[in-house]
Amino acid sequence: MLIRYGYDFTLLCAQETPVVTMVSARTERKGDMLRPEVHTRFPDVPEEIYTDSFGNICRRFNAPAGEIRLQGEGLMRDSGDLDPVTPDAQEHPVSDLPDEALMYLLSSRYCEVDRMSQLAWDMFGHLAPGWGKVQAICDYVHGHIRFNYQDARNTRSAYDAWQEGRGVCRDFAHLAITLCRCMNIPARYVNGQLGDFGIPFTTDPMDYAAWMEVYLGGAWHTFDPRNNKRRIGRIVIAYGRDAVDVPMITSFGPHSLQSFRVITDEVDEDGKVIKAPR
Repeated sequence: MLIRYGYDFTLLCAQETPVVTMVSARTERKGDMLRPEVHTRFPDVPEEIYTDSFGNICRRFNAPAGEIRLQGEGLMRDSGDLDPVTPDAQEHPVSDLPDEALMYLLSSRYCEVDRMSQLAWDMFGHLAPGWGKVQAICDYVHGHIRFNYQDARNTRSAYDAWQEGRGVCRDFAHLAITLCRCMNIPARYVNGQLGDFGIPFTTDPMDYAAWMEVYLGGAWHTFDPRNNKRRIGRIVIAYGRDAVDVPMITSFGPHSLQSFRVITDEVDEDGKVIKAPR
């Protein structure tokens, strides 16, 4: 399948303001891109591109006073397969984990491992290690949190989400990540684009999605506690310890978001959007 993905944002700044965005697909999918991504700014201020410590692509520019419109688009070929399932993937003893995975066991801004450790062991400590334990954590989080876009709050942590029982996809991810880390399973936060592929089409506006990856059997595997099902056509934009590491827009000064649109469509070879579910 072919996926056209992109964004269209308008920011309003009271004065010239430095901005960093994370809106490009990670380089692991470069071989699937049918053409280079196109990113534009109106007015056309110059930008610099750099890669952060997690390997995420960052775009840096100075937004002028007033409105600036940011647009981007890419075209990617995808297998059209569901997220892989590897039920025999095993946990690693902490002593055997690669160095780069250790940070994904620790507490972070939104993932309070120390605060939730006893709760996690009480609920999941009796389960056999491996894939099934991670899925049990996802099942719990999926059933515990009530999803509602109106409940979004950028200060809500994993512990808050557990107490309140409500939130959006980032809260599902933060809670599941925290519970995995409590069980000594490395877990990282993923931000990306996920179209309504393989599910009934809806007229709801598209948004960026959050899920997690866990380290089992020597590899990172996708789990999605919000949807709690395998999905088609994920495009990873960024990953890190939690949402702090993968902000879509960071401004070093106040701004307001005037408009926001995310594009994630299946298209045919002529670029025509395919609306019917696969």
